[in-house]
Amino acid sequence: MKFSGITARRRTAGVAAGCLLGGVAAATIAMPTAAAAPDCTAGGVSNTVSTTLGSARTYLNAHPSANQAVGAAFGQPRDQAASALRGYFTANPQEYYDLKGILAPIGDTQRQCNVSVLPPDLASAYSEFMAG
Repeated sequence: MKFSGITARRRTAGVAAGCLLGGVAAATIAMPTAAAAPDCTAGGVSNTVSTTLGSARTYLNAHPSANQAVGAAFGQPRDQAASALRGYFTANPQEYYDLKGILAPIGDTQRQCNVSVLPPDLASAYSEFMAG
């Protein structure tokens, strides 16, 4: 898969990082409310995405090596970025699972609300990351 430009790669990496970080926090927060119906309003979906991305940023800021790997991926062609991130997270599986958990609410919201919350290039990167 190729990105159409540096901006798209950065956006994709940012979303992926944000998604990753948000998953851990979201998983922690979502546990008690797992039985609750999702808020599929525009505001509810937007809140889920922004909270998830904020959690991902917080996680990455607390894990400098992961942050560096994700940051470096921004400036690479998509196939190289995917390979580099796969290599990093294969060597650091706990960070992968943490970020995957943080980013999970984005996918949950998309499925439960039948919406797409990410632009196509980011949605592809997100899907690839979440698939492992």
